[in-house]
Amino acid sequence: MTTSTISEKLDVLNPADGSLLAAVAVDDREAVEGVAAELRGAQVGWAEAGPNRRAEWLRRWRDWILAHNNELVDLLQSETGKVRPDAFVEITASCEFISYYADNAAKFLGDRTSRPVGLLSLSKRLTTTCHPYPLVGLVTPWNFPITLFLIDAAPALAAGCAVLAKSSEETPLTCARVIEGWHEIGAPQVLAHVVGTGETGAVVVDVADFVQFTGSTATGRTVATRCAEQLKPVSLELGGKDPAIVLEDADLTRAAEGIAWGGLFNSGQVCISVERVYVVTEVYDQFVESLAHRVQSLRQGVAAGNDVGAMVTERQVDIAERHVSQAVEAGAKILVGGSRGAVGNFFAPTVLVDVDQSMACMTEETFGPTIPVMRVKDEDEAIRLANDSIYGLSATVWTRDHARGRRVASRLNAGAVNVNDVFSNLFAAPLPHSGWKESGMGSRLGGEYGIRKYCRLQAVTVPRVPVMTRELTWYPYTPKRAAIAARVLRLASGRGLRQRLGIDVRSNKENGK
Repeated sequence: MTTSTISEKLDVLNPADGSLLAAVAVDDREAVEGVAAELRGAQVGWAEAGPNRRAEWLRRWRDWILAHNNELVDLLQSETGKVRPDAFVEITASCEFISYYADNAAKFLGDRTSRPVGLLSLSKRLTTTCHPYPLVGLVTPWNFPITLFLIDAAPALAAGCAVLAKSSEETPLTCARVIEGWHEIGAPQVLAHVVGTGETGAVVVDVADFVQFTGSTATGRTVATRCAEQLKPVSLELGGKDPAIVLEDADLTRAAEGIAWGGLFNSGQVCISVERVYVVTEVYDQFVESLAHRVQSLRQGVAAGNDVGAMVTERQVDIAERHVSQAVEAGAKILVGGSRGAVGNFFAPTVLVDVDQSMACMTEETFGPTIPVMRVKDEDEAIRLANDSIYGLSATVWTRDHARGRRVASRLNAGAVNVNDVFSNLFAAPLPHSGWKESGMGSRLGGEYGIRKYCRLQAVTVPRVPVMTRELTWYPYTPKRAAIAARVLRLASGRGLRQRLGIDVRSNKENGK
Protein backbone atom coordinates (compact mmCIF):
# COMPACT_ATOMS: atom_id res chain seq x y z
CA MET A 1 0.00 0.00 0.00
CA THR A 2 1.19 3.52 -0.70
CA THR A 3 -0.19 6.77 0.63
CA SER A 4 -0.06 10.35 -0.49
CA THR A 5 -0.86 13.59 1.31
CA ILE A 6 -3.35 15.76 -0.58
CA SER A 7 -4.83 18.86 1.08
CA GLU A 8 -4.11 17.46 4.53
CA LYS A 9 -5.58 14.08 3.71
CA LEU A 10 -4.02 10.65 3.31
CA ASP A 11 -5.15 8.30 0.60
CA VAL A 12 -5.24 4.77 1.99
CA LEU A 13 -4.89 2.18 -0.76
CA ASN A 14 -5.49 -1.54 -0.99
CA PRO A 15 -2.05 -3.15 -1.46
CA ALA A 16 -3.47 -6.05 -3.44
CA ASP A 17 -4.75 -3.93 -6.31
CA GLY A 18 -4.02 -0.26 -5.59
CA SER A 19 -7.68 0.71 -5.23
CA LEU A 20 -8.62 3.64 -2.98
CA LEU A 21 -10.05 2.58 0.38
CA ALA A 22 -10.39 5.94 2.09
CA ALA A 23 -9.08 9.48 2.28
CA VAL A 24 -8.50 10.31 5.93
CA ALA A 25 -7.84 13.70 7.47
CA VAL A 26 -4.41 14.35 8.96
CA ASP A 27 -4.21 15.54 12.56
CA ASP A 28 -1.90 18.53 12.88
CA ARG A 29 -0.05 19.62 16.02
CA GLU A 30 -2.93 21.67 17.36
CA ALA A 31 -5.35 18.77 16.94
CA VAL A 32 -3.03 16.26 18.61
CA GLU A 33 -2.37 18.61 21.52
CA GLY A 34 -6.11 19.11 21.96
CA VAL A 35 -6.76 15.35 22.04
CA ALA A 36 -3.93 14.91 24.54
CA ALA A 37 -5.40 17.55 26.85
CA GLU A 38 -8.80 15.83 26.83
CA LEU A 39 -7.20 12.47 27.58
CA ARG A 40 -5.29 13.91 30.52
CA GLY A 41 -8.48 15.33 31.95
CA ALA A 42 -10.23 11.96 31.78
CA GLN A 43 -7.26 9.98 33.08
CA VAL A 44 -7.57 11.23 36.66
CA GLY A 45 -10.89 9.48 37.20
CA TRP A 46 -9.72 6.43 35.26
CA ALA A 47 -6.76 5.97 37.60
CA GLU A 48 -8.97 6.47 40.66
CA ALA A 49 -11.43 3.82 39.42
CA GLY A 50 -8.96 1.11 40.42
CA PRO A 51 -7.78 -2.00 38.57
CA ASN A 52 -10.92 -4.07 39.02
CA ARG A 53 -13.24 -1.47 37.54
CA ARG A 54 -10.81 -0.83 34.70
CA ALA A 55 -10.70 -4.58 34.04
CA GLU A 56 -14.48 -4.62 33.59
CA TRP A 57 -14.22 -2.05 30.80
CA LEU A 58 -11.34 -3.92 29.17
CA ARG A 59 -13.33 -7.16 29.09
CA ARG A 60 -16.32 -5.38 27.57
CA TRP A 61 -14.01 -3.95 24.90
CA ARG A 62 -12.58 -7.41 24.21
CA ASP A 63 -16.11 -8.76 23.80
CA TRP A 64 -16.94 -5.95 21.37
CA ILE A 65 -13.86 -6.79 19.28
CA LEU A 66 -14.77 -10.46 19.12
CA ALA A 67 -18.40 -9.65 18.28
CA HIS A 68 -17.22 -7.43 15.40
CA ASN A 69 -14.64 -9.94 14.22
CA ASN A 70 -15.87 -10.30 10.64
CA GLU A 71 -16.09 -6.55 10.11
CA LEU A 72 -12.60 -6.03 11.51
CA VAL A 73 -11.09 -8.90 9.51
CA ASP A 74 -12.57 -7.44 6.31
CA LEU A 75 -11.14 -4.01 7.08
CA LEU A 76 -7.75 -5.35 8.14
CA GLN A 77 -7.48 -7.51 5.05
CA SER A 78 -8.34 -4.62 2.76
CA GLU A 79 -5.73 -2.20 4.13
CA THR A 80 -2.89 -4.70 4.67
CA GLY A 81 -3.35 -7.28 1.89
CA LYS A 82 -3.22 -10.16 4.36
CA VAL A 83 -4.86 -13.47 3.56
CA ARG A 84 -7.98 -13.97 5.64
CA PRO A 85 -6.52 -16.59 8.03
CA ASP A 86 -3.65 -14.22 8.91
CA ALA A 87 -6.09 -11.36 9.52
CA PHE A 88 -8.34 -13.59 11.63
CA VAL A 89 -5.40 -14.69 13.79
CA GLU A 90 -4.36 -11.09 14.36
CA ILE A 91 -7.79 -9.95 15.53
CA THR A 92 -8.65 -12.90 17.76
CA ALA A 93 -5.27 -13.83 19.22
CA SER A 94 -4.54 -10.22 20.14
CA CYS A 95 -7.53 -10.22 22.48
CA GLU A 96 -5.47 -12.48 24.75
CA PHE A 97 -3.44 -9.42 25.76
CA ILE A 98 -6.63 -7.72 26.97
CA SER A 99 -7.74 -10.80 28.92
CA TYR A 100 -4.33 -11.36 30.49
CA TYR A 101 -3.89 -7.86 31.85
CA ALA A 102 -7.54 -7.46 32.83
CA ASP A 103 -7.33 -10.70 34.82
CA ASN A 104 -4.01 -9.87 36.50
CA ALA A 105 -3.98 -6.09 36.85
CA ALA A 106 -4.96 -5.99 40.52
CA LYS A 107 -2.29 -8.50 41.46
CA PHE A 108 0.43 -6.99 39.29
CA LEU A 109 -0.22 -3.42 40.48
CA GLY A 110 -0.44 -4.22 44.17
CA ASP A 111 1.90 -2.61 46.67
CA ARG A 112 5.19 -4.43 47.24
CA THR A 113 6.65 -4.59 50.74
CA SER A 114 10.36 -5.11 51.35
CA ARG A 115 12.26 -6.40 54.36
CA PRO A 116 14.80 -4.04 55.94
CA VAL A 117 18.41 -4.83 55.05
CA GLY A 118 20.11 -3.31 58.09
CA LEU A 119 19.70 -1.38 61.32
CA LEU A 120 19.13 1.94 59.50
CA SER A 121 15.85 0.74 58.00
CA LEU A 122 14.90 -1.80 60.67
CA SER A 123 12.40 0.54 62.29
CA LYS A 124 10.61 1.33 59.01
CA ARG A 125 7.90 -0.36 57.01
CA LEU A 126 9.14 -0.28 53.39
CA THR A 127 6.62 -0.18 50.53
CA THR A 128 6.77 0.38 46.77
CA THR A 129 3.62 1.70 45.12
CA CYS A 130 2.64 2.14 41.45
CA HIS A 131 1.33 5.38 39.95
CA PRO A 132 0.39 5.35 36.25
CA TYR A 133 1.95 7.71 33.76
CA PRO A 134 -0.94 10.04 32.90
CA LEU A 135 -0.56 9.76 29.11
CA VAL A 136 1.10 6.97 27.12
CA GLY A 137 1.88 7.54 23.45
CA LEU A 138 1.83 4.49 21.16
CA VAL A 139 3.38 4.78 17.71
CA THR A 140 2.71 1.56 15.82
CA PRO A 141 3.74 0.14 12.41
CA TRP A 142 1.80 -1.16 9.43
CA ASN A 143 2.51 -4.89 9.56
CA PHE A 144 0.22 -5.69 12.53
CA PRO A 145 -2.07 -2.68 13.13
CA ILE A 146 -4.05 -4.48 15.86
CA THR A 147 -1.55 -6.81 17.55
CA LEU A 148 1.09 -4.12 17.98
CA PHE A 149 -1.54 -1.74 19.30
CA LEU A 150 -3.29 -4.04 21.78
CA ILE A 151 -0.06 -5.58 23.08
CA ASP A 152 0.69 -2.17 24.63
CA ALA A 153 -2.70 -0.46 24.89
CA ALA A 154 -4.14 -3.26 27.05
CA PRO A 155 -1.52 -3.10 29.85
CA ALA A 156 -1.30 0.70 29.70
CA LEU A 157 -5.07 1.08 30.11
CA ALA A 158 -5.11 -1.59 32.81
CA ALA A 159 -2.41 0.36 34.65
CA GLY A 160 -4.61 3.46 34.75
CA CYS A 161 -3.00 5.46 31.94
CA ALA A 162 -4.75 7.30 29.15
CA VAL A 163 -3.52 6.15 25.71
CA LEU A 164 -2.95 8.16 22.55
CA ALA A 165 -2.31 5.92 19.54
CA LYS A 166 -0.85 6.88 16.19
CA SER A 167 -1.00 4.12 13.58
CA SER A 168 1.17 3.98 10.50
CA GLU A 169 -0.11 6.25 7.75
CA GLU A 170 -0.23 3.13 5.58
CA THR A 171 -2.79 1.31 7.75
CA PRO A 172 -4.82 3.69 9.95
CA LEU A 173 -8.29 2.26 9.42
CA THR A 174 -8.58 -0.92 11.51
CA CYS A 175 -6.95 0.49 14.61
CA ALA A 176 -9.22 3.53 14.42
CA ARG A 177 -12.25 1.24 14.21
CA VAL A 178 -11.12 -0.81 17.23
CA ILE A 179 -10.77 2.41 19.21
CA GLU A 180 -14.25 3.44 18.05
CA GLY A 181 -15.41 0.21 19.70
CA TRP A 182 -14.03 1.46 23.02
CA HIS A 183 -16.24 4.52 22.73
CA GLU A 184 -19.26 2.54 21.50
CA ILE A 185 -19.34 0.53 24.72
CA GLY A 186 -19.44 3.80 26.67
CA ALA A 187 -16.01 3.47 28.25
CA PRO A 188 -14.29 6.49 29.83
CA GLN A 189 -12.69 8.84 27.31
CA VAL A 190 -9.11 7.72 27.94
CA LEU A 191 -8.29 6.22 24.54
CA ALA A 192 -7.89 8.10 21.26
CA HIS A 193 -6.41 7.69 17.79
CA VAL A 194 -4.71 10.28 15.59
CA VAL A 195 -3.75 10.06 11.93
CA GLY A 196 -0.73 11.35 10.05
CA THR A 197 2.81 10.82 8.89
CA GLY A 198 6.00 11.09 10.90
CA GLU A 199 5.24 14.71 11.78
CA THR A 200 2.11 13.63 13.63
CA GLY A 201 4.06 10.86 15.34
CA ALA A 202 6.60 13.42 16.55
CA VAL A 203 3.81 15.42 18.21
CA VAL A 204 2.55 12.27 19.94
CA VAL A 205 6.06 11.78 21.32
CA ASP A 206 6.10 15.39 22.54
CA VAL A 207 2.75 15.29 24.35
CA ALA A 208 3.11 11.86 26.00
CA ASP A 209 4.63 11.06 29.40
CA PHE A 210 5.81 7.60 28.25
CA VAL A 211 6.41 6.50 24.66
CA GLN A 212 6.21 2.99 23.21
CA PHE A 213 7.50 2.92 19.64
CA THR A 214 7.52 -0.03 17.25
CA GLY A 215 9.17 0.37 13.88
CA SER A 216 12.48 0.70 12.09
CA THR A 217 15.80 1.07 13.86
CA ALA A 218 16.47 4.37 12.07
CA THR A 219 13.20 5.95 13.23
CA GLY A 220 13.64 4.40 16.67
CA ARG A 221 16.91 6.26 17.10
CA THR A 222 15.14 9.53 16.27
CA VAL A 223 12.37 8.78 18.77
CA ALA A 224 14.88 7.83 21.46
CA THR A 225 16.84 11.05 20.90
CA ARG A 226 13.69 13.15 21.12
CA CYS A 227 12.67 11.43 24.35
CA ALA A 228 16.16 11.81 25.81
CA GLU A 229 16.08 15.54 25.13
CA GLN A 230 12.83 15.73 27.11
CA LEU A 231 14.00 13.29 29.83
CA LYS A 232 11.05 11.09 28.94
CA PRO A 233 10.95 7.28 29.32
CA VAL A 234 10.71 5.31 26.11
CA SER A 235 10.54 1.66 25.07
CA LEU A 236 11.53 0.58 21.56
CA GLU A 237 10.96 -2.53 19.49
CA LEU A 238 12.94 -2.15 16.29
CA GLY A 239 14.31 -4.17 13.39
CA GLY A 240 15.39 -7.79 13.28
CA LYS A 241 17.16 -10.38 11.16
CA ASP A 242 16.14 -13.46 13.05
CA PRO A 243 18.14 -16.66 12.45
CA ALA A 244 17.02 -20.28 12.48
CA ILE A 245 19.55 -23.00 13.30
CA VAL A 246 18.81 -26.54 12.08
CA LEU A 247 21.06 -29.10 13.78
CA GLU A 248 21.83 -32.60 12.56
CA ASP A 249 19.50 -34.22 15.12
CA ALA A 250 16.48 -32.07 14.20
CA ASP A 251 13.10 -33.40 13.16
CA LEU A 252 13.61 -32.17 9.60
CA THR A 253 9.98 -32.35 8.59
CA ARG A 254 8.89 -30.18 11.50
CA ALA A 255 11.84 -27.85 10.96
CA ALA A 256 10.99 -27.34 7.29
CA GLU A 257 7.28 -26.82 8.01
CA GLY A 258 7.94 -24.46 10.91
CA ILE A 259 10.54 -22.39 9.10
CA ALA A 260 8.34 -22.11 6.00
CA TRP A 261 5.53 -20.71 8.12
CA GLY A 262 7.87 -18.65 10.31
CA GLY A 263 9.45 -17.05 7.25
CA LEU A 264 6.34 -16.47 5.15
CA PHE A 265 3.47 -15.81 7.58
CA ASN A 266 2.04 -12.37 6.86
CA SER A 267 4.24 -12.33 3.73
CA GLY A 268 7.33 -12.29 5.94
CA GLN A 269 6.33 -8.96 7.48
CA VAL A 270 6.76 -10.00 11.10
CA CYS A 271 9.26 -8.50 13.51
CA ILE A 272 10.34 -12.03 14.49
CA SER A 273 10.12 -13.66 11.04
CA VAL A 274 12.71 -16.27 10.19
CA GLU A 275 14.93 -14.19 7.88
CA ARG A 276 17.99 -16.47 7.53
CA VAL A 277 18.57 -20.19 8.05
CA TYR A 278 21.77 -22.05 8.99
CA VAL A 279 21.67 -25.80 8.41
CA VAL A 280 24.38 -28.26 9.48
CA THR A 281 25.86 -29.91 6.40
CA GLU A 282 24.82 -33.48 7.28
CA VAL A 283 21.15 -32.66 6.85
CA TYR A 284 21.33 -29.65 4.54
CA ASP A 285 20.19 -31.34 1.33
CA GLN A 286 17.27 -33.14 2.95
CA PHE A 287 16.11 -30.00 4.75
CA VAL A 288 16.32 -27.84 1.62
CA GLU A 289 14.33 -30.38 -0.38
CA SER A 290 11.56 -30.41 2.24
CA LEU A 291 11.51 -26.64 2.57
CA ALA A 292 11.38 -26.06 -1.18
CA HIS A 293 8.58 -28.60 -1.54
CA ARG A 294 6.45 -26.83 1.08
CA VAL A 295 7.07 -23.33 -0.27
CA GLN A 296 6.42 -24.45 -3.85
CA SER A 297 2.98 -25.69 -2.77
CA LEU A 298 1.86 -22.34 -1.35
CA ARG A 299 -0.81 -20.28 -3.13
CA GLN A 300 -0.50 -16.51 -3.27
CA GLY A 301 -3.29 -13.94 -3.42
CA VAL A 302 -5.91 -12.41 -1.15
CA ALA A 303 -8.93 -14.42 -2.26
CA ALA A 304 -10.17 -17.32 -0.14
CA GLY A 305 -8.01 -20.43 -0.37
CA ASN A 306 -4.65 -18.65 -0.59
CA ASP A 307 -1.77 -18.98 1.85
CA VAL A 308 0.39 -15.87 1.32
CA GLY A 309 -0.97 -12.39 0.70
CA ALA A 310 0.38 -9.09 -0.52
CA MET A 311 3.00 -6.89 1.08
CA VAL A 312 1.78 -3.63 2.57
CA THR A 313 4.11 -1.22 0.77
CA GLU A 314 5.68 -1.08 -2.65
CA ARG A 315 8.91 0.00 -1.03
CA GLN A 316 9.10 -3.28 0.86
CA VAL A 317 8.59 -5.23 -2.37
CA ASP A 318 11.50 -3.27 -3.82
CA ILE A 319 13.71 -4.32 -0.89
CA ALA A 320 12.82 -8.00 -1.26
CA GLU A 321 13.49 -7.82 -5.00
CA ARG A 322 16.84 -6.10 -4.45
CA HIS A 323 17.98 -8.65 -1.87
CA VAL A 324 17.13 -11.55 -4.17
CA SER A 325 18.64 -10.05 -7.31
CA GLN A 326 21.86 -9.04 -5.56
CA ALA A 327 22.18 -12.52 -4.07
CA VAL A 328 21.75 -14.14 -7.48
CA GLU A 329 24.34 -11.81 -8.99
CA ALA A 330 26.75 -12.89 -6.22
CA GLY A 331 26.23 -16.61 -6.90
CA ALA A 332 23.05 -17.58 -5.01
CA LYS A 333 20.41 -19.79 -6.61
CA ILE A 334 16.64 -19.40 -6.53
CA LEU A 335 14.88 -22.69 -5.83
CA VAL A 336 11.37 -21.27 -5.53
CA GLY A 337 9.82 -17.89 -6.35
CA GLY A 338 12.09 -14.90 -6.71
CA SER A 339 9.83 -12.53 -8.67
CA ARG A 340 7.36 -9.72 -7.99
CA GLY A 341 3.77 -9.72 -9.14
CA ALA A 342 2.52 -7.81 -12.15
CA VAL A 343 -0.29 -6.15 -10.16
CA GLY A 344 -0.30 -5.07 -6.53
CA ASN A 345 2.40 -5.39 -3.88
CA PHE A 346 3.12 -9.08 -4.33
CA PHE A 347 6.44 -10.88 -4.15
CA ALA A 348 6.47 -14.64 -4.66
CA PRO A 349 7.42 -16.81 -1.65
CA THR A 350 11.11 -17.45 -2.23
CA VAL A 351 13.78 -19.95 -1.21
CA LEU A 352 17.41 -19.01 -1.85
CA VAL A 353 20.39 -21.37 -1.53
CA ASP A 354 24.15 -21.06 -2.05
CA VAL A 355 24.05 -17.85 -0.04
CA ASP A 356 26.81 -16.56 2.23
CA GLN A 357 27.17 -14.11 5.09
CA SER A 358 28.36 -11.29 2.82
CA MET A 359 25.00 -10.99 1.05
CA ALA A 360 22.39 -8.39 1.97
CA CYS A 361 19.73 -11.12 2.15
CA MET A 362 21.66 -12.51 5.16
CA THR A 363 22.54 -9.25 6.91
CA GLU A 364 19.89 -6.60 6.16
CA GLU A 365 16.29 -6.81 7.29
CA THR A 366 14.22 -7.94 4.30
CA PHE A 367 10.77 -7.95 5.91
CA GLY A 368 9.40 -9.95 3.03
CA PRO A 369 8.60 -13.53 1.91
CA THR A 370 12.15 -14.74 1.35
CA ILE A 371 14.02 -17.59 3.05
CA PRO A 372 17.78 -17.72 2.39
CA VAL A 373 19.38 -20.99 3.51
CA MET A 374 23.12 -21.39 4.22
CA ARG A 375 25.11 -24.58 4.75
CA VAL A 376 27.32 -24.62 7.87
CA LYS A 377 29.92 -27.05 9.18
CA ASP A 378 28.58 -27.54 12.69
CA GLU A 379 26.74 -26.09 15.66
CA ASP A 380 29.55 -23.70 16.56
CA GLU A 381 29.67 -22.15 13.11
CA ALA A 382 25.90 -21.79 13.09
CA ILE A 383 25.96 -19.95 16.42
CA ARG A 384 28.83 -17.71 15.31
CA LEU A 385 27.03 -16.68 12.13
CA ALA A 386 23.69 -16.27 13.89
CA ASN A 387 25.35 -13.83 16.30
CA ASP A 388 27.10 -11.99 13.45
CA SER A 389 24.39 -9.34 13.16
CA ILE A 390 23.59 -5.85 14.37
CA TYR A 391 20.18 -7.21 15.40
CA GLY A 392 19.11 -9.47 18.25
CA LEU A 393 15.33 -9.81 18.42
CA SER A 394 14.69 -13.57 18.39
CA ALA A 395 15.97 -16.88 17.03
CA THR A 396 14.86 -20.48 16.60
CA VAL A 397 16.78 -23.70 17.23
CA TRP A 398 15.74 -27.06 15.81
CA THR A 399 16.94 -30.19 17.61
CA ARG A 400 15.37 -33.28 19.17
CA ASP A 401 17.56 -32.79 22.25
CA HIS A 402 15.83 -30.15 24.35
CA ALA A 403 18.80 -29.80 26.70
CA ARG A 404 20.99 -29.10 23.69
CA GLY A 405 18.45 -26.57 22.47
CA ARG A 406 18.67 -24.73 25.78
CA ARG A 407 22.49 -24.77 25.64
CA VAL A 408 22.45 -23.30 22.15
CA ALA A 409 19.87 -20.72 23.22
CA SER A 410 22.17 -19.56 26.02
CA ARG A 411 24.86 -18.77 23.45
CA LEU A 412 22.65 -16.75 21.12
CA ASN A 413 22.53 -12.96 21.29
CA ALA A 414 18.78 -12.60 21.05
CA GLY A 415 15.96 -11.43 23.28
CA ALA A 416 14.00 -14.65 22.71
CA VAL A 417 14.82 -18.15 21.49
CA ASN A 418 12.16 -20.70 20.50
CA VAL A 419 13.22 -24.34 20.42
CA ASN A 420 11.43 -26.36 17.73
CA ASP A 421 8.89 -23.60 17.19
CA VAL A 422 8.42 -20.09 15.84
CA PHE A 423 6.64 -17.02 17.27
CA SER A 424 5.65 -18.91 20.45
CA ASN A 425 7.32 -16.35 22.73
CA LEU A 426 5.21 -13.48 21.38
CA PHE A 427 1.94 -14.84 22.78
CA ALA A 428 3.50 -16.08 26.03
CA ALA A 429 2.51 -12.99 28.00
CA PRO A 430 4.43 -13.97 31.16
CA LEU A 431 7.67 -13.80 29.16
CA PRO A 432 9.40 -10.52 28.20
CA HIS A 433 9.51 -9.60 24.52
CA SER A 434 12.68 -7.57 24.10
CA GLY A 435 15.28 -6.77 21.49
CA TRP A 436 19.02 -6.89 22.05
CA LYS A 437 21.59 -4.78 20.23
CA GLU A 438 19.94 -2.61 17.55
CA SER A 439 16.62 -4.46 17.85
CA GLY A 440 15.35 -2.29 20.64
CA MET A 441 15.47 -0.94 24.15
CA GLY A 442 13.33 -2.10 27.04
CA SER A 443 10.69 -4.77 26.54
CA ARG A 444 6.97 -5.46 26.45
CA LEU A 445 4.89 -8.15 28.16
CA GLY A 446 6.88 -10.10 30.76
CA GLY A 447 4.08 -10.66 33.24
CA GLU A 448 3.86 -7.89 35.80
CA TYR A 449 6.69 -5.96 34.14
CA GLY A 450 4.45 -5.39 31.10
CA ILE A 451 1.99 -3.34 33.15
CA ARG A 452 4.30 -1.89 35.81
CA LYS A 453 6.49 -0.36 33.11
CA TYR A 454 3.62 2.08 32.51
CA CYS A 455 3.82 3.23 36.12
CA ARG A 456 6.09 5.48 38.10
CA LEU A 457 7.33 3.70 41.21
CA GLN A 458 7.11 5.44 44.56
CA ALA A 459 9.07 4.40 47.65
CA VAL A 460 7.20 4.90 50.95
CA THR A 461 8.66 4.49 54.45
CA VAL A 462 6.46 4.47 57.58
CA PRO A 463 7.70 4.01 61.17
CA ARG A 464 7.07 0.60 62.69
CA VAL A 465 7.64 1.78 66.29
CA PRO A 466 7.05 4.98 68.26
CA VAL A 467 9.46 7.73 67.22
CA MET A 468 11.49 10.29 69.14
CA THR A 469 10.88 14.00 68.86
CA ARG A 470 14.35 14.41 67.38
CA GLU A 471 16.44 11.71 65.72
CA LEU A 472 20.02 11.21 66.87
CA THR A 473 21.45 12.40 63.56
CA TRP A 474 19.31 15.57 63.38
CA TYR A 475 20.29 19.10 64.46
CA PRO A 476 21.80 20.41 66.63
CA TYR A 477 25.18 18.75 66.19
CA THR A 478 27.13 18.40 69.46
CA PRO A 479 30.32 16.43 70.17
CA LYS A 480 28.46 13.97 72.39
CA ARG A 481 25.63 13.40 69.93
CA ALA A 482 28.09 13.14 67.04
CA ALA A 483 30.14 10.49 68.85
CA ILE A 484 27.05 8.45 69.68
CA ALA A 485 25.76 8.81 66.11
CA ALA A 486 29.12 7.70 64.70
CA ARG A 487 29.13 4.59 66.88
CA VAL A 488 25.51 3.76 65.92
CA LEU A 489 26.21 4.25 62.20
CA ARG A 490 29.33 2.10 62.39
CA LEU A 491 27.33 -0.59 64.14
CA ALA A 492 24.60 -0.36 61.49
CA SER A 493 26.84 -0.22 58.43
CA GLY A 494 29.85 -2.33 59.36
CA ARG A 495 30.30 -5.81 58.04
CA GLY A 496 32.03 -7.94 60.64
CA LEU A 497 32.31 -7.75 64.43
CA ARG A 498 35.57 -5.72 64.53
CA GLN A 499 34.12 -3.01 62.28
CA ARG A 500 30.89 -2.89 64.23
CA LEU A 501 32.78 -2.46 67.54
CA GLY A 502 35.00 0.27 66.08
CA ILE A 503 38.25 -1.70 66.21
CA ASP A 504 40.90 -0.41 63.76
CA VAL A 505 41.25 -3.53 61.64
CA ARG A 506 44.03 -2.08 59.48
CA SER A 507 46.33 -1.18 62.38
CA ASN A 508 45.74 -4.57 64.02
CA LYS A 509 46.75 -6.33 60.81
CA GLU A 510 49.89 -4.21 60.60
CA ASN A 511 50.75 -5.24 64.19
CA GLY A 512 50.29 -8.91 63.36
CA LYS A 513 47.11 -9.29 65.39
